[in-house]
Amino acid sequence: MAEILYEFQKALLSTDIINAKRILFEAANQITFDQMIETVIVSALENIGNGWEKGEYALSQVYMSGRICEELVEILFSSESRQKKPAPKMAIAMLNDYHALGKRIVYSVLRASGFDVLDYGRVSPEELVQRIINDDIKIILISVLMFPSALHVKDVRNMLNQSNVKIVVGGAPFRFDRQLWKQVGADAVGYTASDAIEIIQSLSAGGI
Repeated sequence: MAEILYEFQKALLSTDIINAKRILFEAANQITFDQMIETVIVSALENIGNGWEKGEYALSQVYMSGRICEELVEILFSSESRQKKPAPKMAIAMLNDYHALGKRIVYSVLRASGFDVLDYGRVSPEELVQRIINDDIKIILISVLMFPSALHVKDVRNMLNQSNVKIVVGGAPFRFDRQLWKQVGADAVGYTASDAIEIIQSLSAGGI
């Protein structure tokens, strides 16, 4: 498994989609589809994201790795007979931030894990609430980089106060202050991309 992960991650960093696809399809003969998603695709994206934070990789490598994985996931699902995982309608967004790294990794991981999720991109609190209402979103994932953006989550919570929408947050401010997510009224916080999968599964099991 470690060798598969190493080769796949190497292909992503080289933006070699042909080789990345070959590695995944060959791996399908050795491991289950769920193992491929969790231990290969998710792990590779997390490793690359962590590498960027340490200055080891360029932002362009993170961006292209996410795009390649999104494309490969679509191919994999088209060849799989199983249904995508059932879950409440969900979306992901950035609040006033231009930094899309965290959102892209989480979005790719959720898609790779079989979840349908809308990508709202960069929005203001008011725009986000309106889109949530229009699309009848039940779970909203919010990614932030800057502390002021994290505080705006409270504005979203206040505007959605009469609804049952669950807010899941993530990003640097919430890693620095482990109680911040509660202070802004979020329902859950994730510190890694894998956390997002567990949170969505937990919220889905809660009958939202």
